Amino acid sequence: MGHLSSLRLYNTRTRTVEQFAPLRGDEVRIYVCGLTPSAQAHLGHARSFLFFDVLRRYLEFRGYRVTYVQNVTDIDDRSIATARERGTTFDVVMAENYASFKASMRRLGVREPDEEPYATAYIPQIQAMIRMLIGKQYAYVVEDGVYYSVRAFPRYGELSRRNIEELEAGARIEVGEYKHDPLDFALWKFAKEGEPSWPFEPYRAGRPGWHIECSAMSRELLDPQGVGFDMHGGGADLIFPHHENEVAQSEPLMRRPPMANTWIHGGLLLFDSRKMSKSLGNFEPLSQLLDRHDPQAIRLLFLQTGYRKVMNFTEESIGAAGSVLDRLKKTYRLLRASKSGGDKGLLQRVDEALADDMNTAVALSHLLQEETPSLDEFERVLTLLGIEPHASWLEETAVTLPADFVERLKSALGPSTPALRAFAQDDKSVSPEALLERIIALRNEARTNKDWAKSDQLRDALASCGVALHDTSGGTTWSVVA
Repeated sequence: MGHLSSLRLYNTRTRTVEQFAPLRGDEVRIYVCGLTPSAQAHLGHARSFLFFDVLRRYLEFRGYRVTYVQNVTDIDDRSIATARERGTTFDVVMAENYASFKASMRRLGVREPDEEPYATAYIPQIQAMIRMLIGKQYAYVVEDGVYYSVRAFPRYGELSRRNIEELEAGARIEVGEYKHDPLDFALWKFAKEGEPSWPFEPYRAGRPGWHIECSAMSRELLDPQGVGFDMHGGGADLIFPHHENEVAQSEPLMRRPPMANTWIHGGLLLFDSRKMSKSLGNFEPLSQLLDRHDPQAIRLLFLQTGYRKVMNFTEESIGAAGSVLDRLKKTYRLLRASKSGGDKGLLQRVDEALADDMNTAVALSHLLQEETPSLDEFERVLTLLGIEPHASWLEETAVTLPADFVERLKSALGPSTPALRAFAQDDKSVSPEALLERIIALRNEARTNKDWAKSDQLRDALASCGVALHDTSGGTTWSVVA
């Protein structure tokens, strides 16, 4: 391929798409906020980590030496409460949920981090930062713990574009808290009876707050000199307060801010247009969802939507992604069997798409193009996107229409529909699959003529027969649904 395109990424810190350049030679240092495994992981977590997996693969494709750190918040209030209810300890709760999460990441093809720091393994570093913040008067000690003084940091709110006065209007000091200001947040929580704790001299035993953990671990592993690292990432829901608080804790102790040169945040995931919640009855553990759907189809589904956009997951959308996966497998089989070299421009076009703020949707459309790519470039792009072919890709699996498909279609459309009339007159060798293709052709004709009522009628008729249509950039595909 030719020269690589100039890489541009949206930076939350500056609210602009900027040309990316590492702070130190060809080395890229990335910190991504990982899982708090006090509960089971869900698909929203998967979306975030799948995106950063593709970003990491792409940076390496461009020749950068990437150090990727993804932490584990292995102590928090919920894990303590759950352990108490179950009559066990917080670390048992965390270990069970995290093992399930790790297994799910392997099934999704997400690579292991270079460093995977557990918060409880970095207590000395966390305490060292807290002592420094107290010494510089950014933090103070009261009856229930050590708090960060938000008003001591004049730039508080810059990352999230929040105004301190507006924040204060809705802030409250909870019962049992002794902080000076409603906006202040805990760096260290003194232990209550029966809670896990670590000694902290000259103060009292307790456990760290959530925000200081990430500040200490990123500093220790990526920026011990205090001059900043390249990228900090996570979901958009972490911008405030978590990432805002990280900045407030870290930058007063640095020789040269900012803490991270580029902040990258992925969009949220909805389920049937609603936020996933146990109270809404739409929570499904990631491990169970992966039992129901092909993990590669899930990855493809995420690639079809820009990483910064809010995405809506539905059973129909994952069905469409499954059809796209089938097309990729078919192309792969054809390329493996072909003797020709194929088009050599695929990798270049995909690079141009990903260089434009990781536009995976456009990159995927190139992969589904009509031109026949070379096998080598097709495989390289699949690997770049984390959809690596395996042995099952070479096995052609037949998709069978329901046995009563034709009769159900006659009932839904009426026998006078042109395709059905022709089907009845044709030789009996004409298959139900051929009839389905005729219906799809009729619908495509209606769409071309902007006859949306007819288009919807044909789509709905097929849906009533157990066949879902999926309109993609490469054409219309179908799948059988229950």
